[in-house]
Amino acid sequence: MRSELVFGAMTQVPNRLLLVKLASKATRILHRPNSRIQETMNDVFERFSHANPAPCVPDAETVQLLHRAA
Repeated sequence: MRSELVFGAMTQVPNRLLLVKLASKATRILHRPNSRIQETMNDVFERFSHANPAPCVPDAETVQLLHRAA
């Protein structure tokens, strides 16, 4: 299932938003015409679970939250 692939990828990229950004870019780059986008996404998450796609992933302590203006 894709959820297992996502959790496997989160071992390499603990920041969920960064994971989504990297996965969307990689999916666009790796997708081939006449193939299902779902299969490409599964392949991306499988690759992410084996290697860190972003070696400079910021620590949770250094990430600043942006608050919405009222």
